[in-house]
Amino acid sequence: MTSRITWDEASARRYERQLLGTPAPAGTPVAEVVSTLLATHAQVLSAAELSVGLRLDGATRQDVRAALWDDRSLVKTYGPRGTIHLLAAAELPFWSAALTAVPSGAGAPPGVRMTPGQEEQVVAAIGDALDGRQLTIDELSEEVVARTGPWAGDLVMEAFQGKWPRWRQVMHRAGQSGALCFAPNRGRKATYTRPPHFDPLPAAEALATLVRHYLHAYGPATPQHFAKWAAAPRGWAADLFASLASSGGIEEVDFEGAPAWVVAGDTEFPTESVRGVRLLPYFDAYAIAAQPRERMFPGAAYERALAGGQAGNFPVLLVDGVVAGVWHQRRQGKRTTVTVEPLGRLTRARERELRDQVKRVGEVLEAEPELVVGKVTAGPHA
Repeated sequence: MTSRITWDEASARRYERQLLGTPAPAGTPVAEVVSTLLATHAQVLSAAELSVGLRLDGATRQDVRAALWDDRSLVKTYGPRGTIHLLAAAELPFWSAALTAVPSGAGAPPGVRMTPGQEEQVVAAIGDALDGRQLTIDELSEEVVARTGPWAGDLVMEAFQGKWPRWRQVMHRAGQSGALCFAPNRGRKATYTRPPHFDPLPAAEALATLVRHYLHAYGPATPQHFAKWAAAPRGWAADLFASLASSGGIEEVDFEGAPAWVVAGDTEFPTESVRGVRLLPYFDAYAIAAQPRERMFPGAAYERALAGGQAGNFPVLLVDGVVAGVWHQRRQGKRTTVTVEPLGRLTRARERELRDQVKRVGEVLEAEPELVVGKVTAGPHA
């Protein structure tokens, strides 16, 4: 008999598994928390520090930085959707094999793109250049061109100001394949290095592992939900889920009257609904991955807290597990002003919880916080 799962049950399980109901105990390895989220979006590193710190009792941004730069249990590199994430270093064998097995979308226009052989050359050159070294993007560019040929340095890619060299169109693939990751900044300049060498898993095993991790954290979900999260073709994702279902790795459930999937045997859900107030930063994993999006961003939240339907561009206020407002923090020295814009009335009890959350944000970011309840005037990703 197919299990029937309601939104409230799914939301409650995701909330707990995402360490939002109860943070991980103090002393839990930071990499273990990141693994629980699958990956932590790190285009803005302070947002990643907050995503992790809010889920680890007593943690501050220094704990995340130590895991990233000192003990190297975390790696900052190109992860899901070709965007910058923190990944657990111990999981690179499955991440690398899975991410490079996801079919890529439309390539660069003719005259810009490289042949598959040239792409392989560039990725190999990046890995060789970074092995045991930390290079800025300009230094890396010189090394890549020297190892491949002048064609790699042709300034043909549209960039923010001017043009980038041809080779940079596969920079995300170099990160996903294990040839590149970020190193500590040199002054204000980003630097890159090569992560510790590892042997990738077979592609089929890695994809199965990724789907199981995804469904454990965010299920029930459909192949279309997974495709959106992974920036993968829908048809390919549907075939992948069908293959895993036929092998017994995942099973179908009824989620709000429609078919969805969970890890085989993982059909126990809480009976109590989510209660509580939480603040999540830019591109937090919970706000991005929880589907269907219309339920995660109900009513006015769908217009106010999304940018053209895309989640993550605004830090969000959660009330009872769903988005109920946006917020923004502005730091000046040791102080940070946290402006929260609820989309509905907060009870006194929820106002107290909000103040506790703002206090915790300050602790993680090592700042003295001040709460202002009012209109957030900053735009998306400001």
